[in-house]
Amino acid sequence: MQERAKATRRSLLEAAAQLFAEQGYSATSVNDISARSGRTSGAVYFHYTCKEGIAVAVVEDRFATWSQLTAPYEDETVPPLERLVALSYDIAHALTQDTVTRAGARLWAERTTIKATLPDPFALWTAAATRLLAQARLAGHLNEHIRPARTARALVRAFFGLCTLTEALDGTTVLDDRLTDWWHLTLPSLRREAARENLPAGR
Repeated sequence: MQERAKATRRSLLEAAAQLFAEQGYSATSVNDISARSGRTSGAVYFHYTCKEGIAVAVVEDRFATWSQLTAPYEDETVPPLERLVALSYDIAHALTQDTVTRAGARLWAERTTIKATLPDPFALWTAAATRLLAQARLAGHLNEHIRPARTARALVRAFFGLCTLTEALDGTTVLDDRLTDWWHLTLPSLRREAARENLPAGR
């Protein structure tokens, strides 16, 4: 794709993400996206075919891939459970501060109103958490009764519930504190007694 076309496609996606995050899918029209991006509605249809297509692209761009978070996850100089905790704070920050990620989360919540199949946004993070827990087990850091795949699935669901309810009830400014409280409750059940260290103090 030529650079000009890439720039147009990106500007449309970011404009749509802003609108989806602000007002939701149903309240956003192709004309709204056109006006916010400064491009024509024809450009929207050329690059994304339909509003459903751009919604899928927004979810895929950040929320379903977490592409911006791969570096911390892959740093094997950091113990696996520490990486899992750090990854959770990075994802929490993306959910509160990154427009495209926030839009992806809102679109997923409104998925029944969208006539398209949205990609599963939790699969990759669940797989990453499973791998980190498995690495922690090999390193002798994980409580022996913990099963990585089942535990990762539970952690991811609990984490997103925490983020959603915290934002709705308390606002995003206290999310780090709530996440730290959650890890204080959760980490002791994950760690072997001999591997327990200082719990996270927030970021």
